[in-house]
Amino acid sequence: MKKKFSILSALLAIVLLLAACGGGSSDEASGDGSDGAANAGKTIKWKLGHLADENHIWHKTSQEFANLVNEKTDGQIEITVFPSNTLGGETDTINAIAAGTADLVISGETLQNWAPKAALMATPYAFRDADHVRAVVEGEIGDEIAAEIHEKAGLTPLFYMQRAPRNLTSTEAIQTPADLNGFSMRVPNVPLFLNAWQAAGAKPQVMDFNEVFTGIQSGVIKGQENPVDLIKSGALYEVQGYVNQTEHVHSWIYILVGNKQFDALTDEQRAAVQEAAAEAQAFAAGLLDSEIVQITEDLKAEGMEFVEVDQDAFREAMKPAIESSLSEDQLDLYERILAVE
Repeated sequence: MKKKFSILSALLAIVLLLAACGGGSSDEASGDGSDGAANAGKTIKWKLGHLADENHIWHKTSQEFANLVNEKTDGQIEITVFPSNTLGGETDTINAIAAGTADLVISGETLQNWAPKAALMATPYAFRDADHVRAVVEGEIGDEIAAEIHEKAGLTPLFYMQRAPRNLTSTEAIQTPADLNGFSMRVPNVPLFLNAWQAAGAKPQVMDFNEVFTGIQSGVIKGQENPVDLIKSGALYEVQGYVNQTEHVHSWIYILVGNKQFDALTDEQRAAVQEAAAEAQAFAAGLLDSEIVQITEDLKAEGMEFVEVDQDAFREAMKPAIESSLSEDQLDLYERILAVE
């Protein structure tokens, strides 16, 4: 009996030792959609991808957001920011979030490929100016768009950043739609952009932003349209001489996290991320105006000429295509946006 008791005691000691070793391990979580309580005390490592370079306002804001999240969660959430499409293009990153190999993305109107109402984030000539954009995104319409993105794209908008107006770049000055005859140009993967520019007389084609520079350089396309910050970020001044001030789109862009990744957090972690998001949004707003003025001057110093265009002519050329491209729900949203004071 004494011998059996000794064996049992030894076995019990081994079991307790193994249990103690297992309980002292340091685990990591990647936001896989498991219950938030299960992630308490774990280090969560998120990847955030965007298309701009390291000097761009998006990257500076992303880094600020990452630092704020780390600070407010006491190091429980670590965000690594990947600029310049190093996680893949915008669509690639959105798909990677769904697959669990990325976690956050900066995206805007491209989201319409999942959530149709997101098309209204950047509808040509729908917004008059930055104040009009702010009134829409922070109001009922913005909430409606964000809710559809959450439901249909599987992404939670954390905060938004306003964008400088989109302008058309080219190697020859363009002032009216008549100058677009035969003009091949890049547009993002947004059907509304394709239809609008076709109606204005151009030959648009979908292309990832990371392919634009070589596309222009090789003659595949003659131009593209983007805000001045991305024109500079993409070094397009090296292959384009003109910024034609169409200002056809005033818009905003979201920093989004995968629903599964966000839902995997504890309540305290989610609150900390949302607090960091609010502070990062204010940080971006503080940078925008001064950055855009400086970028415009930088582009002029690089030799780019800013050309005044007949914006009314572009608006009228695009309007029928815009209205016919929108679904009934989108058209209703478009008309509500136009009516916002």
